[in-house]
Amino acid sequence: MKKIYTLVFLLSITMGFAQIPTGYYNTATGTGYTLKSQLKKIIDNVNDGLASEHLSTDQGYAGLYVTYTTSDVDHYYENNGTMLDMYTENPTGTDNCEFTYGVNQDDGTGGTSECQKYNREHIIPQSVFNSATPMYSDAHFVVPSDKYVNAQRGDFPFGRTSAPTNTYSNGSKRGPNLNSGYSAGYSGTIFEPINEFKGDIARMILYFATRYEDQVAGWSYTMFNGTSNQVLTNTHLEILKQWHILDPVSQREIDRNNAVYARQNNRNPYIDHPEWVAVIWGPTLATESFDTLANVSIYPNPTKDNRINITSEKELVEIQLINVNGQVIKNIKNPNGIQNTYTLDNLTQGFYFIKLSSADNQTTTKKIIVN
Repeated sequence: MKKIYTLVFLLSITMGFAQIPTGYYNTATGTGYTLKSQLKKIIDNVNDGLASEHLSTDQGYAGLYVTYTTSDVDHYYENNGTMLDMYTENPTGTDNCEFTYGVNQDDGTGGTSECQKYNREHIIPQSVFNSATPMYSDAHFVVPSDKYVNAQRGDFPFGRTSAPTNTYSNGSKRGPNLNSGYSAGYSGTIFEPINEFKGDIARMILYFATRYEDQVAGWSYTMFNGTSNQVLTNTHLEILKQWHILDPVSQREIDRNNAVYARQNNRNPYIDHPEWVAVIWGPTLATESFDTLANVSIYPNPTKDNRINITSEKELVEIQLINVNGQVIKNIKNPNGIQNTYTLDNLTQGFYFIKLSSADNQTTTKKIIVN
């Protein structure tokens, strides 16, 4: 018997974000930069007189290593309990580096090549804020990292490069920014993480721009524009918005957000509510996709009958339907199809992205239009 997988497209969001405290976001009612300021009050360490007040706490720089034992453990790729490092994790094969908490921790030695030691990487460099607290020890943007690659990234901003001068074991790169497409407007040296973690890093930086809204205008950094509202330059904001759309919130991020909240009592709102990125900074329509999964076709596109067909050379293990605000509307695990052909129907009129993943962790993100 032939089986066609049918997706009924619902207006309600079906991807749940667990463990958000009751009432935590009740005062997040505005739009634009007003909403960003409201979120800052919710996630900061100041008693703002909110009905549901959750003051963030600073667990200290040494406390980051404790946080990492629950927030950054590999339960998603090798699933072997080792440290999950975005700069060396290989989602499509065997990791070149495997770090064990408490064993390979930086002790002031090593780090002259990959896989020797791990330490703490400030996604926004600590030099930007003179290593001041609580930024210095905020686990929402300070993450475990291979010591060598961390040093290689240095203070360089994030971007994308087509001519890397350095490439690391999982495919992360350093080189001149690709001054075209959605990254047009900057040509200096950048660091580019792999596609699997681009959205993660984008949401960490947007968290930083929100949490430290009252200070960031006084800090000088290549990615910043000297304001407390937009915070980021037009070029770097567009890069982050594109990455936010093309690499939507994953279960790993949800789990990490919950683990960090358990330690420091605040959350990353852009993991809990990815739609708020567009509400604050405006929507973006992704112009390019992270194509590692080849030989995929989607037809008809645009569609006039609320139905699309997907054909793939490889069997798909996941189909995600994403709206223009970065929300995963539907997440289909292990869909059924006929000879790797899948049918999605009852789609509501609009513009969407569809992210397809194969068993070997290859992905592609395509635009679809439903007329």
